Amino acid sequence: MASGVGIKEVAHEAGVSVGTVSNVINRPESVSEETRARVLSTIERLGYVRQESARQLRAGHSRIIALLVLDMANPFFVDVARGAERAAREAGLGVMVCNSAQSPEEEADYLGLFAEQRVRGVLMTPADMTGRNLASFRRQPIPFVLVDRVLPSAEGCSVSVDDVTGGELAVRHLLGLGHRTLAYVSGPMRLAQCRDRREGALRALREQGLGESALRHVEVERLDVTSGRDAGARLLGMSPRPTAVFCANDLLALGVLQSLYGAGVSVPGEVALVGYDDIEFAAAAAVPLTSVRQPAFRMGRMAAELLIEETGERAADHRHQRIVLQPELVVRGSSLVRSR
Repeated sequence: MASGVGIKEVAHEAGVSVGTVSNVINRPESVSEETRARVLSTIERLGYVRQESARQLRAGHSRIIALLVLDMANPFFVDVARGAERAAREAGLGVMVCNSAQSPEEEADYLGLFAEQRVRGVLMTPADMTGRNLASFRRQPIPFVLVDRVLPSAEGCSVSVDDVTGGELAVRHLLGLGHRTLAYVSGPMRLAQCRDRREGALRALREQGLGESALRHVEVERLDVTSGRDAGARLLGMSPRPTAVFCANDLLALGVLQSLYGAGVSVPGEVALVGYDDIEFAAAAAVPLTSVRQPAFRMGRMAAELLIEETGERAADHRHQRIVLQPELVVRGSSLVRSR
């Protein structure tokens, strides 16, 4: 059976040494074109697949990069994964994508799995804000890069977006339209992104001489559409109702939009709405969504490139970096009516 074919069988059938077969697979330029063609033909005919696990043991690491994200249902992380995958493919590597589902426990399980499998390196957006999971993983000889987080130490690389500036852009836009009663809908405040985006919103309020009381805070457990609908119901029950809502991501904003629309509340006529991430669905919503754009693909690509450099031939020259990218406000129909 093909699954039982080994390198010795390939060498025997092709009439060459085991070393020659190994060279064809790993260093094809060192083998003559005629011999290489004969060996490759034999490999294809026998259905030989090299034992990656054995090669991995010899090399000390694999050709697989692990990517651990908070929520693969969020298109933002899909774009991050696309960027990482593109950089990995160009380097001849693969990406294993895993989803922590915002659970520190699941994150810890995956980090243990990555250590067992001796992955080349790990790209991750941490779910555990205590830092315990990451501190434990640091004991492994496996490099990592944080994505969408700033690493507070010099022990690794990180690629993130300035979320304080992003929150400031969103609320400054709403204040510029005349709104003075605003709400901020966020996921759990244990997540750094939610805290930073709120801090940016408060900074914009302070610029206008407004206090924290001008920003009502609605916190939900998850950063998804269902939670956004729940937040929308809570907003509808407020008196007076905010005239503008800033959401910590676009999925929450789309859920809020559904709730408002279902209750007959006009967006942006009665309530202006701004999201965050600028996922593909933002522009395609029934009311196109104003959103703070994060360069997700670029973030994933840059993070993977840093990890590849740290684990490749240039590892000796690698220096840890904390890269902070800048967000951009994309204005669409959900916020364009001036408050009176």
